[in-house]
Amino acid sequence: MCIECGCGRPGRPKIDGKPAKLTFAPSDRKAPHVFAAHDHEHRTVDVHQSIFAANDRKAAENRALFESRALLVLNVVSSPGSGKTTLVQRTIERLATDVKTGVIVGDLETDNDARRLRTTGAPVVQITTGTLCHLDAEMVARAYAELPSEGLRVLVIENVGNLVCPATFDLGEGLRVALLSVTEGEDKPLKYPPLFSFAQVVVITKKDLAAACEFDREAALASIRRVNPAAKVFEVSSKTGEGMDAWCGFLRETLDGGRET
Repeated sequence: MCIECGCGRPGRPKIDGKPAKLTFAPSDRKAPHVFAAHDHEHRTVDVHQSIFAANDRKAAENRALFESRALLVLNVVSSPGSGKTTLVQRTIERLATDVKTGVIVGDLETDNDARRLRTTGAPVVQITTGTLCHLDAEMVARAYAELPSEGLRVLVIENVGNLVCPATFDLGEGLRVALLSVTEGEDKPLKYPPLFSFAQVVVITKKDLAAACEFDREAALASIRRVNPAAKVFEVSSKTGEGMDAWCGFLRETLDGGRET
């Protein structure tokens, strides 16, 4: 999938405007290949495992570092336009009285979201991925090294807007948070099950638009439960504030050890 969507093509991600090393250069990236013999027979060699081996090792290093610093790390993943940035902004503002939050923002281009989040006073590092449709553990490690980390208790990784590729890349996070906007339809978890099945938390966003979108809440919850019965579900409106107390309360409880991550 990544080869088809652009990840296999040359591109130089940047962290706060500075070139960053690719975890998988195009020549190094391994994917299933088809080999043709002289008799025109074909065989498929599955080397899928090697794509993620280096990333998983780096993710394990990240996780050990984050845990050693008692840092709660959220990998927030969703489609474009689902309300990630607004949710992160409102979360930072509500936690600000007692919880310092830092942010790593991933986007193909522009630093618009990073500049918006910096207005909260939180430290923010931008990763501009170029053609890459997801963040990987190496990018996160390099971005975290650029982040003023003293006193941080929560680190939010706002992943690239994409429901496919980010689902398979471990970044070393403590919680993976999948967003589902009421504007996207109730069956999105069924259409993109890897993302929602790997998430510990699902946040239904833009609740204030549910009536206008004729959003079927029960159908959406059923879709989530079908792919991930154990997921913790929150329903919020970042605009009106509805549901934000429960969401931020959950984060505080998790920081205090009230929930296994």
